[in-house]
Amino acid sequence: KNLKKDINYVLGDVIEECYSWELLNPEADTKKSTAIVDEAIEAFDTLIAKLNAKNVENKTSHFKSVKSDLESLTNSLLEKINKL
Repeated sequence: KNLKKDINYVLGDVIEECYSWELLNPEADTKKSTAIVDEAIEAFDTLIAKLNAKNVENKTSHFKSVKSDLESLTNSLLEKINKL
């Protein structure tokens, strides 16, 4: 339950950061920031699907794996935002 909230909040913040960048740079091309938003939404869908998997043997390690995936995806998305 908390992991779902973490996924939602963290990826929501990434999307919000993209929109903030777009507002601060109105003349800039928004294709890259839009692609990052799309990637964040795709990552959200993927992580929620993994989280909701029913046929998991070891739930603890499965949830740790999802959490580490969230961290790595978030870091890569933030790096892309910083390069804008």
